[in-house]
Amino acid sequence: MFRLQGSKVLAVDMTGDAVRAKNGSMVAYDGQMAFKKMSGGGEGIRGMVTRRLTGEQMTVMEVKGHGTCWFADRASEINLVGLQGDTLYVESSNLLATDAALRTGTSFTGLRGASQGNGLFTTTVEGHGQAAIMSDGPAVVLRVSAQYPLTVDPGAYVAHQGNLRQSFQSGVTFRTLLGEGGGEAFQIRFEGDGLVYVQPSERNTIAGDV
Repeated sequence: MFRLQGSKVLAVDMTGDAVRAKNGSMVAYDGQMAFKKMSGGGEGIRGMVTRRLTGEQMTVMEVKGHGTCWFADRASEINLVGLQGDTLYVESSNLLATDAALRTGTSFTGLRGASQGNGLFTTTVEGHGQAAIMSDGPAVVLRVSAQYPLTVDPGAYVAHQGNLRQSFQSGVTFRTLLGEGGGEAFQIRFEGDGLVYVQPSERNTIAGDV
């Protein structure tokens, strides 16, 4: 159903089924399609309330029909993620599209979200199906194992999946270590077994030294 045309355009072939995508991300379609704007981004009252509390704007549209739709957003690189009953945790700004069968919601992330100004919640996608996530530059997928925990700069973090424990480490940042300063005074540490998606360009953050 999901396929890439180049690295920056997502093509979705539909035969009467539906896909949910970031509002305004459709660039073309053929066949017969129906469009419906959805509010929130997370399902249920909890998703709507948490979005409102954090002031996070995430508008989603549902596309249903027969034919092919093409999606893109600001020439971002697109990565396809297959879910087999597991959960994908992704920054809302990095989520492009999901199978309509997948459930979306919100997960509390604490300090990292506050420091980035993205709200205190990360979007969760779970179930069986495909999701398309975006990155600023080609994403790198890094494996975390019991023997090899991973530490990530919060500005470069895009998403993660698997059986991972997430914690925050305060102290010297990568930038501070290099004498550049202005970076976040903490990193994200992942332990367990799973995958972490990292982008080569750091997003702008509101709070630097938390």
